[in-house]
Parts: sequence; structure tokens; C-alpha cells
Amino acid sequence: MGKIIIADNPLNESSIARELLPPSLDAVFAKAGSSAFEAALGDAECLVGFGDGTMDDAFYKRAPKLKLVQLLSAGYDRIDIEAARKAGVPVCNNGGANSTAVSEHAIMLMLAVSRSLVWQHSNVSGGRWRGNNASEVKLYEMYNKTLGIVGLGTIGKKTARLARAFGMNIIYYDVTRLNEEHAADIGVRFALLEELLKASDIVSLHVPLNASTKHMISTDQLKLMKKSAYLINTCRGPVVDEPALIEALSNGTIAGAGLDVFDQEPPPSDNPLFALNNVVLTAHFAGPTWDTQYSRFRNAFDNCQRVIRGDKPLWVIPELQG
Repeated sequence: MGKIIIADNPLNESSIARELLPPSLDAVFAKAGSSAFEAALGDAECLVGFGDGTMDDAFYKRAPKLKLVQLLSAGYDRIDIEAARKAGVPVCNNGGANSTAVSEHAIMLMLAVSRSLVWQHSNVSGGRWRGNNASEVKLYEMYNKTLGIVGLGTIGKKTARLARAFGMNIIYYDVTRLNEEHAADIGVRFALLEELLKASDIVSLHVPLNASTKHMISTDQLKLMKKSAYLINTCRGPVVDEPALIEALSNGTIAGAGLDVFDQEPPPSDNPLFALNNVVLTAHFAGPTWDTQYSRFRNAFDNCQRVIRGDKPLWVIPELQG
């Protein structure tokens, strides 16, 4: 029987994990760093969780039998990749388990900023009906607008397919180009990043956070966007230079933003974004829907079984492939 650790976390629904746990896996549920976690680490063949900065060289030495770090998230920016490489332990993401949830959330934020949803709600609930001056209100449709997707991985592709249902024109930028047949099937067209920023009515970010993507959207990039454009970020906060974005939102460089992620999470109470009326903010909740609990644990346990029986794991992060 394969021994695994499932790292306890408030975003994990342990009842679903226990429901789906195959009989071939002997699981210990424990909070990372706890005595129970450390006691199980010596015999564990797989670790299932979100990963954090404590998984350094010393961590892997305490886990000599570890064959897999299986993440429940798509992102892996908190992982010490070099420590995993030296230990020879593959790190795998969740195999697109949250891709439907995140793509739907991105569309939700697009609709919310285009229709000033939060402003409308606060007016109605505050007894102002259509606000103090309805003639100044500008609400927009998504139909026939240009959506620029930065990062066309699993989530980016699903976002593109959903956006097509709204009649949007979709362009994308990614370091990995699709062939023309695949692009035509999805209904997207490649554009250079600067070209995409200039042409898009909405820009939606779907890239991993690494050295090349940190602050890839900053002052110069925001200045390329239309004054009527919206920025949507459901990937990682530091992909956007937050102070530059706050300045752009404050001075009218762009029209607004929908953000699920921030530089610091949770953001401090004095974050200037909270005072802006042209943003919609959510609490890094794009991925962890109730449905995702099933898909990510299902994928995690499948990968654990694969590795324990001697097969190669699925969804190894790019930096550790090969």
C-alpha cells in the first residue's frame, strides 16, 4: 500500500479527499510542519498539497522515499524547484483541475467590470436605484469586443472558448505558438504582446509566475492599452506591477480592472485598490470551487497511483521535464 501525505489546508475539503481516496493509498492528513506531518514524512512516497517555501534541501533529506510532490494548484511559484531537482523528485501541477473554474471566473470579472456590477449593486442596496446621475453611466457589452489572452495554456484556451460564446474577437500571446489549424479550431489569432495590448478591449492574464513573467504588465505596457480597456488577472498578483496598475486606474490610463490576485495576499487594509470605484476584487477564489475539490483530488490520487506503481507522472512542471 502506497503511503502518502495530504497536507491539511483551509482550502482543502478533507471529506471529499477521504471519499475519493483509493484503497491502495494509505493517507495521513496533517498540516505542513506539524509533528504528525514530520512523523509521516520519512515513509511518504507522495505529498499532496499546495507546496510552500519550506520545501528546501533539508525537507527532501527528511523524506528519503518521496517520489512525487503533487500540487492541488495550477501555480507552483512557491516551490523550490532547484531543491526538487537535486532530490530527483518530480513536481506536478493539478492537471487543469481548476481550469473550468478559473476560466469562468475570468469571464465573470469581464462581465462585472463591463457592466459596473459592484457599483450597480451598491446603488440599489443603498437606495439610489440608478445612482445620482444615470446619464453619465456607461455600461458595455462584450459582443464584438476584442479579448486579448496573455498565456494560452489550459485555462487560457477554456477562457477563449467561453468568450467565443459571447461573440468576442480573440487574440492571444504566448511564448509557445499554436499551429494555425489548432488556433483556428479554438478561434484565436496570435499577436505580439505589444500588438495585443494596443488592440484589446479586455486583456486577460493566464501565465505562470516566474522570472520572465514577474511585472510583465507595468507602466509601459499599461500605457499601450486603450483608455477604454479593462485588465483581468486571475493568475498571480506579481505578474502585474501593482503600484503601476493603481496609478493607471487612478489617472484614467485604462478604464478598470478585475482582480482575483494581489502582490500581497491577503492585501493590507490600506491597499489603494480598495478606494477605487473602477475595480472588482475577489479573494483568490477563482480556482477553489466545490466542483474543483473533486477534480483536483481525483487527478492527484491518479498521479500518486501512477508513480507508486512505477509509471511516469503526468503534468510535471516545465522546469523539471526531461
